[in-house]
Amino acid sequence: MRLLLWYWGRRGGGAQQTLALAAALARRDDVAVALSLSAQCDLLAELRATGLPVDAVPTYRSTAGFAAGLLRVPGLTRRLRRQAQDFGADAVVSVMTHLWTPLVAPALKRAGLRFVPMVHDADPHPGDPGLLWEWRLTRELDAAESAIAFSDSVAAGIHRRRPGLCVHRLTLGAILPGGTVAAPRAAGDGLRFVHLGRMRAYKGLDLLRDAWRLFQPRFPSARLLVAGEGDAEGLAPGLSALPGVTVRAHWLAEDDMARLVAEADVVLLPYREASQSGVAPLAHGFGVPVVATPVGGLAEQLRDGVDGVLARAVTAEAMAEAMESLCDPARRATLAAGAREAGRRLNDWDAIAGRLLAALAQPLNS
Repeated sequence: MRLLLWYWGRRGGGAQQTLALAAALARRDDVAVALSLSAQCDLLAELRATGLPVDAVPTYRSTAGFAAGLLRVPGLTRRLRRQAQDFGADAVVSVMTHLWTPLVAPALKRAGLRFVPMVHDADPHPGDPGLLWEWRLTRELDAAESAIAFSDSVAAGIHRRRPGLCVHRLTLGAILPGGTVAAPRAAGDGLRFVHLGRMRAYKGLDLLRDAWRLFQPRFPSARLLVAGEGDAEGLAPGLSALPGVTVRAHWLAEDDMARLVAEADVVLLPYREASQSGVAPLAHGFGVPVVATPVGGLAEQLRDGVDGVLARAVTAEAMAEAMESLCDPARRATLAAGAREAGRRLNDWDAIAGRLLAALAQPLNS
């Protein structure tokens, strides 16, 4: 099989997933792989180091660059199509959607190329801008020969729109940067809880604030770190003033995210809605239990009572109760062991790459 992996984003989970997949595929002798990447990708050097052929195309780094770059899209479309044709690609796999993906994907279909997008979200998250969402996803699915989803929740969203489209169901892997070391614990430290990633309304910072108000008076030595790009006070007024809470509102590089997870005792995902979470497999990769609300793909990613705890409801009271259950050292140790076992599976990118190839080799009517 010959695959062209396509990712024109610059940073974040898409770049990390592209690198992990590319490195695993490069180790196989039953597949040939080429890459189409943004020249502005933060991991371009690491992706080149896989030894795979790379076409680095000029995209953008800013809103102004996006607007100016639109003039290049027709030329870049032809460039991607030629790369796929010259490489003899059996499939063009879009690792994560990009603002230009819906403009380019239809041309791949018209050229007779097999386009397979990895769909991370089938609906806009509550509170996120929905402008042009349906148009974007419709164009990608119309151009797709099949699609890949990482949760049953997302697969169901794809099937609602395109009942006849083949959807391959894969597991979202853990991305563990090398060299991550947890900070040493001081004697008498309380439990360290973390909530990490871009701050958005659907991620339930207000729910977490109210849960912490219930939880912290009973466990005054506990600490909560909320870190990521966004406006925490706008989403959850009063959060940063609560006892034991630290808020760091800035972009987290993948190494920073991994370090903060590795230093934590518990990762909190108080989401009001979720396709799936990239933080959950990261936590499992470091053997850190997760407490999450029972929504969307989170309920699929966590094995309640094995590698984490699902709150009984999407309420502050239920989150506080679930957090309290992790304060028992024996229970926390059991869940940490389960998280480590899950992490070993989720960090096996050779196996993940193998499942991708097996899915793409399936007849569409299977």
